[in-house]
Parts: sequence; structure tokens; C-alpha cells
Amino acid sequence: MVAPIEKAPDGLYEDILRMEKITKVYPNGLIANKGIDFSVRKGEIHALAGENGAGKSTLMKVLFGEETSEEGCIIYKGKTVKIDSPLTAIGMGIGMVHQHFMLVPSLTVAENMVLGLEPKRWGMVDFAEAVKRTEDISRKYALPIDPRARITNLQVGMKQRVEILKALLRGADLLILDEPTAVLTPQETVEIFRELKLLKEMGHTVIFISHKLDEIKELCDRVTVIRDGRLVSVCNVVETTKQEISRLMVGRDVMLSTKKAEAQPTEVCLDVNGLRYENIAGQTVLDDVSIKVRNGEILGIAGIEGNGQNELSELITGIRKLQAGSIHVSGNNISKLSVRAIRETGVSHISQDRLVYGVVGSAGVWENIIADRYYKKEFRKGMLLDRHKINTLSDELIEGFGIRCDDRNSPVASLSGGNMQKVVVAREFSSEPLLVIANQPTRGIDVGAAELVRNKLIELRDNGSGILLISADLTEVIELSDRLIVLLNGKIVAAFESLNAVSSEDIGEYMLGLKVMVEDEIRRVAHE
Repeated sequence: MVAPIEKAPDGLYEDILRMEKITKVYPNGLIANKGIDFSVRKGEIHALAGENGAGKSTLMKVLFGEETSEEGCIIYKGKTVKIDSPLTAIGMGIGMVHQHFMLVPSLTVAENMVLGLEPKRWGMVDFAEAVKRTEDISRKYALPIDPRARITNLQVGMKQRVEILKALLRGADLLILDEPTAVLTPQETVEIFRELKLLKEMGHTVIFISHKLDEIKELCDRVTVIRDGRLVSVCNVVETTKQEISRLMVGRDVMLSTKKAEAQPTEVCLDVNGLRYENIAGQTVLDDVSIKVRNGEILGIAGIEGNGQNELSELITGIRKLQAGSIHVSGNNISKLSVRAIRETGVSHISQDRLVYGVVGSAGVWENIIADRYYKKEFRKGMLLDRHKINTLSDELIEGFGIRCDDRNSPVASLSGGNMQKVVVAREFSSEPLLVIANQPTRGIDVGAAELVRNKLIELRDNGSGILLISADLTEVIELSDRLIVLLNGKIVAAFESLNAVSSEDIGEYMLGLKVMVEDEIRRVAHE
């Protein structure tokens, strides 16, 4: 029998949510949550932290009705409830903003806002009423948005605002935000923090899932830490430190900043000259981009997502076909080579989309690890694979990169997103690369795994590899890069030869187009 929740002096329930003894076991036997107790007070911003695979996402899926737990109960607003679908959760006043936005790009803001509850007139969608509802809700919460703007034309921060307003329009009292700042500029992060603090003042409650400890310290009231599917600790944020939170998450001390020696660059390993690229809609995505990367250095690329970074990485690695310009690796023109032929020149690639280009979900961990080398002589015995050598390599990389799986035969689809990323990184970093194209290498992974990946990048650099680093995490790109360029609308708008006196706010201004560097300086730093 669940004890009733006592009311606070103001008449409100102190806990708007209690999840008690939640246990979730997947069909493959993986215990994602084991007897977890999780509570959130009304009107607080509560952080949920933990390593990838710790059980955070599963716990929130249970709360939002996307998963069903084997044991435990949910008490919401003082009543024991059964949440069997997202529609049920939404009907109860629980909203969720996913890391990958659930918006229809071709529709307007107003049309996205009313999806599923469209106002009708004469049997048709009443667009004017949809606009009015959007204006009313945005005015109520002081979150201005253009109802008639198409989603595809909005910056990332505005798209996120639409998602929050969508949830509020549907009556959300409790908002779950999954990595809400992962793709935002510092300026946009400041804005969403303002929005969340305003929602808190208006009585709303927020569950804030984040790997960014600075943000947890700045924004949140309490933090719940989960490790290995179990509750580890609940702390008042003001009474703990980032180092203590990271230790609780990982179970050991973590270096929260990356240390590296001065770069010793040598010869050019990547020469990109005059790249132009148009998408299928005829829009210019890359406009005369020229860069050079040298062995023994990291060239970082910063920019709001969708400004040509992904197209640049996929052109270099052969996933997209070159339209104009040239690409040379160690003096060899690779512009017309296949993906495999480019990899044979010594190029490794961590793709932004690991599910499409990084892993085969139905294949085992070992199969994914050797996907780039299974055909080579050292991994074969005549016509057959050398399973002993492959198994030894797989086990070494699973241990070395901390991949959480039952064994090397586990299907990659059964792993958490962060552990999928570790499989990709293990494969790409173990291939003795001449050049690494690292596109969002630490996205969606916890502080411990991110520390490992960043240290491996520095190790590769110090061993003579050239690295092109694309990252939406400005702290990461500033700490790791030896030189840095900023992309906006497919053009290089800034280039920095030294990052000692550059702040994330400075770079954010270039990313937003508030500043543009002179072209001669850009060319000197980026390509000459």
C-alpha cells in the first residue's frame, strides 16, 4: 500500500511525482532499471544524471508511457496512475521534449502546434484559429514565436521553443527535457535557461536530463544520479560540486577539462580547396570552403547545426559526391574515390548519424568492430575469417573503451546510444588512421566516456594523426582544437589560429552572424 503524499503548507503536493521501486527488464535479459525510487517536487527543476546505459532514458520512457515496467508504481499529483502510452501521459499533464525534435519541417509553427488537435472549420483545418492559439500560448508564457514561419527556416533554439510551447498548449504541468542544450549556441542556451526559470516561477516542474555539469549547477535545484540501473544519490545542487556529481555518475574521479601539450604539426594531410555543394532543393550548402589539416594537429569546426558541417564531413569521406572543388589526402586526389578507397588512404570517420553510417544494429559488437577491416589479410585464414584474432581484438576494444554489453556477440541495437558510439569510436580509433574526421564524437555520451574519447583524440594527434573535429559542444571544440573555424550558411565566417583568448561567447557571435571576420584573415588561418 503506497502512503499518501502529504501536502506542503501552501496546499500544493510537495512531490508532484513519485516513481517507486521501478524495475524494467528487456526481453534479452538486460536489467535497465532495478528498484529505482525517483521523486520530483512541484515547481522545481530537477536534473537526472548518469552514464549512458545507466537507465535514465528507460526511466523517462516508463514515465512518458513509451515503456512498461515489470515492477513498481507511479504516483502523480497524489494518485497512483497507470501510464500506458504517451497520449495517456500528455492527457495527465506530462510533456516531453525529445533531443531529436518531433516537428514537421515543411509545416508552419502554428500547424505543428496543433497537430493531433487541429481546429476545424467547414471540415477543414482552421489555420487562423491555429495561429490564434499559438499567439495566445506564446503570449501567456512570454515566449514569442512567429506562428506563420515554417519550421525548416527556424534556428535550432526557436525549434526547441516550439516543442516547449507544444507541450504547454497540451496542458503540461511536468516537462521532461532530454539534453535540451546539445545543439544550442551559448546565447541560445542562456535564452532557454531564461525560459525554464520563467516556467518554474509560473508553477511548472521540469525534469532536466543533461550530461553538462555546468548547466546542472547553474539551472537545477536537485539532481538524481543513476548508475548501472540503480539509484545512487539525490543531492541539493547548491550543496555539491561538479566533481562530486561526476564521481557519483561514473564511480571514479573524472578530469572535467582536457589537458594537452602544444601541437607539433608537420605536413598537410588534408587539403580541401574551393568546395561548393548544393542540396537537392538547389540551396547552396557549402560556398567556396577551403581548409587544411596538418598531421599532429586538431582543426575544429564550430557552427549551429545545418550550416554545412555534416555535408563537409560526408564529402571528405565519400558518402556524398563532390560537385565542385577538390579534396586531397596526403597529396592524393580522393575526389572521385569510393568510401572504401578513401578509407584505404588512412581516413577514419565518426559520423554524426551513428545509426545510419556508424553501426549495423542487427550485427554483433565484434562484427561492427571489424566492419572496416574484415577483408584484409591479417583478419583472414584463407577464405575464412580468423575468429581467434577477431575475438581477441574485439575483447580488447570492449574493455579498453568501456563498452557495456553482455559479450562481443551482443547485437549493437541492444546497446544504449552512448555504448553504440563507443563501438564506432573503438573501430575508428584502432585503425591507425592518418586522418580522423570526427563529427560529434561525444554526442549523447556521459562525462566518463567523453573523457576517454577526448583523451584518445589528443593521443592520436600526438602520435601524428591529423584530426578534423566537428562539435556542437563549444567547450569541447575550444579545449581540443589547435586551430578553429566557424561555419555559417556554408561559408567560413571566422578562423582562429590560437584559442587562448577566445571564449564560447565570442564564437557564438560568429555562429549567429553577429560578427564576420575579414576574408584575408580567414584564408590565412584556414587554408594557407
